[in-house]
Amino acid sequence: MATVVFYEKPGCGTNARQKQMLKAAGHELVVKSLLTEPWTAERLRGFFGETPVASWFNPAAPAVKSGAVDPTAVEAEAAIALMLAEPLLIRRPLVEADGQSCAGFDRAPVTWLLGETDGPVAEGCSRPAGPPCPDPAQSEKTSLS
Repeated sequence: MATVVFYEKPGCGTNARQKQMLKAAGHELVVKSLLTEPWTAERLRGFFGETPVASWFNPAAPAVKSGAVDPTAVEAEAAIALMLAEPLLIRRPLVEADGQSCAGFDRAPVTWLLGETDGPVAEGCSRPAGPPCPDPAQSEKTSLS
């Protein structure tokens, strides 16, 4: 089994489900916060491969949902700059395993880590119409009080 580096938004219910799927498949996870990781443009860009720029964005990000950011109208360099400034824009999870990386839970290396499945892959927000996941910064402040 593989060691998987899993970059998540702490408190995200979908990411919690995705981590459980990988663990159930026998993989060891190294979990990191997508929001506090010291990203560089080159390192972040490596997760997106040859996928279209619009697919790099988290469709549930507040700036995307409000229309402040239109993923279909952004060039690659500008997209990376936006994501470095606001990591909530990054499609998640970011995954690294066996020298491969991806953004999202629906492409390699995730697909081969989970093996062939007949069911849906756990992609997309688990609460699209409900309240957003807790803000990790607020949760951390509360736990420190």
